[in-house]
Parts: sequence; structure tokens; C-alpha cells
Amino acid sequence: MMEFNAIRRVYFIGVGGIGMSALARYFKFHGKEVSGYDKTPTTLTRMLEQEGIAIHYEEDLNQIPTDADLVVYTPAIPAGHKELVYYQQHGQVLMKRSEVLGLITRSSFNICVAGTHGKTTITTMIAHILRHSGYGCNAFLGGIAVNYNSNYWSDERNVCVVEADEYDRSFLRLSPDIAVITAMDADHLDIYGTAEEVQKAFIDFSGCLKPGGLLLSRKGLEKEAGLKGDRHLTYGLDSRADFFASEIRIDQGDYLFRMQSSDWSIDKVVLSMGGRHNVDNVVAAIAVAHQLGISGDKIVEAVAAFRGVKRRFEYIVKKPNRVYIDDYAHHPEELRALIGGAKELYPERNCTIIFQPHLFTRTRDFADGFAESLDMADEVILLPIYPARELPIAGVTSELIAGKMKKAKVTIADKKEVLAMIKKMAGNPDRAELLITAGAGDIDTLIEPIRQLLEV
Repeated sequence: MMEFNAIRRVYFIGVGGIGMSALARYFKFHGKEVSGYDKTPTTLTRMLEQEGIAIHYEEDLNQIPTDADLVVYTPAIPAGHKELVYYQQHGQVLMKRSEVLGLITRSSFNICVAGTHGKTTITTMIAHILRHSGYGCNAFLGGIAVNYNSNYWSDERNVCVVEADEYDRSFLRLSPDIAVITAMDADHLDIYGTAEEVQKAFIDFSGCLKPGGLLLSRKGLEKEAGLKGDRHLTYGLDSRADFFASEIRIDQGDYLFRMQSSDWSIDKVVLSMGGRHNVDNVVAAIAVAHQLGISGDKIVEAVAAFRGVKRRFEYIVKKPNRVYIDDYAHHPEELRALIGGAKELYPERNCTIIFQPHLFTRTRDFADGFAESLDMADEVILLPIYPARELPIAGVTSELIAGKMKKAKVTIADKKEVLAMIKKMAGNPDRAELLITAGAGDIDTLIEPIRQLLEV
């Protein structure tokens, strides 16, 4: 097996991915020469370049390091990618992101957070509490922590907080000391085929726990009884869970609650992140911190200081008559939690959501669920499907979702048309609006133009 100290030069194919960029930063921090390829420049790739990581944006064999000791690639890269094929043919050491994480965490104490929803937020919350409290950790996040404007940081303490990705069964390469499972809903059916196979993968993940390790799962998971682990505790808003939140109330957009278990509690926990599902998420993070021996006072201070994760119920505009929230939600259950949480905080406002479906297969498989969740809003604007790694599927378009909706006013529009609609909305300042953008594609390119229109 490759030894870390033997690695001098690392090349990333798909370096701009959120998980890949965290690894690139890790190797850069440890003095390795790091470079990479990505399809398009983004805010994140520009940040990496500013940190000294050379990146190019065309498949170009003339720009790759032919003497790379390690080539890291993402499963989203097509099999025929010129650079990937070159390295395969020339015998370089190739590893997927999950394999590299396995290599890095082989000798560390690992807190691994998995789940079809909520894993990025919980991973970031745990890492933040450990950092803010002075406990310390190395963090590999699937999102940008607003507090630190990064998805990676390091510490002398040999503890790693890792987002465990279920795509391509990647998380089965990890060895958790503490494993968190948030949800096991059907997703990535292009990989798994059936909901049962998704659930089986999460059960297998729970079996990756080290001897004596702790499994923390959300109370009420369908296959809860089948999960493995020497120690299994639950969390949630359900008072039957081992760790739960009680006395939840809303105060000026913040959630205030009491955190408790059968023999322990802390009062006056304040979470300044919207969405009741995020109270659920922070309960998991607090439970992990408690298991590590962090005091209640330090936990309360850390949670109060938490500023969220970019594109996870992120406030872009928060004015008396204008609230604009952006979120990465790309699954029906995530949309349900997002819209429900926003409307709970702002029940009197007209709720408009701009949603970009992500992947043809996911749209095909969950069209009914998308329609049902989006119908919770007053008005829905659907962008065309973002294809990512997929080719079009006959009959699968945004119209498929629109045709199944029964309540909300629905419009299908491109980005230019969306901005024209928002400009019209901004011209009516007397109407209280709650605007949401959601999706995992390139809908984030609309965030700044929309913000500018609403801030006028």
C-alpha cells in the first residue's frame, strides 16, 4: 500500500469538486506539489489557484505532470477522459477520492457522517464544535463552512471529521470510530438500482465501524434495527431518541431549545441557522461532541457561533420585506425540509422557489416526489434539468415535474427569464416575499445577480 511520505507530486482530475478540493488542500498543506484539471472555472477553483494550486480547464496532455506519484480522480469523470486514459496506460498510481480518504485516515480517530440528507451540515457542525471548543480536528467537508470559508482544515490532534459519501459506495472504504447515519432514502438509483440496495449499503457502512465504535443514527430510520455496531445510539426531535431536542421555539429567526438525554442535558442552545431540520442536524453534532467529553458550556458557545454552510439554508438577503435563501437541495425530501422550514420561519410571506432539477435519472425516478414537495410553495419556477454526467433521457424534462404539480403556480424558464422575473419582483417592494433558489447544478451562478436585484 502507498505510504504517505513517499508522495511528492499529486494530480487531481476533477479538482474543483467540493470533496476533491478538500483533499487538494490537504496535500498542499502537507507540502506536496498539487495541480489539477477541471471542466470549468468556479469560485472554488479560483480559491485553489490563489492558494498555489495550478489548474487547467481543457483535456490537455501537455499540461499534466507525467511524473505524478499519485493521481486522484472522481467517479464523475467519463471513462474516456484523455488525461485519465493516459495515466491508466502509463502505470501511474490512480485512486478515487474515497480511496485517498481511506489512506489518510488509516491511523486516525475518525468521525464519519453518512446519509442521503444532512451529512454536509452535520459534518460541518461537528468539525466546527471541535474546532471552536479547542478540542481540535482535521476536517474534510462536503461544503464550505461559512465561519472559516473553507472545506478543509488541519490540527495536531489525530482526529478526522469526514463526510462519508454514499455515491458509488465510496463510504465503504472508511473505518469510523464514530459513524453517523442521517437518512437512507432512495437516491443515486442510477448506481444502486433499488431503494433496498441503498439501504443495504448504509447497513454495510455501519459494519465498517472499528471494534467498540459508536453508531449514531437518526431515530426512526426504516432499517434502524438492522444497523450494526457494538454501541448504537439514536438522535432526533423524537423524545424516544437517546439524544433529542425539546422546548423548541423560534426567536427572530433563531431556534432556541434544550438538548437532553436520559442522564444529561444542556439549556439555552441557540442555533442561528434556519429550518427545523437543522435543529435535528445539530442534535447529532452535539451528541458526538458530548461523547468526546466536550463540556456543555463549550458546546453551547460553539453552536451559538455557528454561521452555517454555504448553500445550506444560506441567507443571501435578509431584509424586512425581502428574504432570499439559497440551498443545495436536490432530492424531494430535502426540498420538503427546505420549503417547510422556510415557511415555518416566514409563514405570512409569499413563497417562490426557483428549482433546477439535477440529473435526468433522478428527475425520472422522483418526479412525483418533486412535484409534491414543490407544491408546498406558492410559486415555482423550474429551470431546465442540469445533466452533469448524464445524457438526455427521452421524455424526461422539467415539464415532467410541472405536469404533476397540483397546487402551486408553476413556470418553466431559463436563467435569463428568471432574472427578468426577479427584477419585476424587486420592483414591488410593498409585497413581502420569501424567495428560495435550490439545486445541485449550476443554479449557484444566479445567486449574485439575484442578490443584486433584491438589494436595490
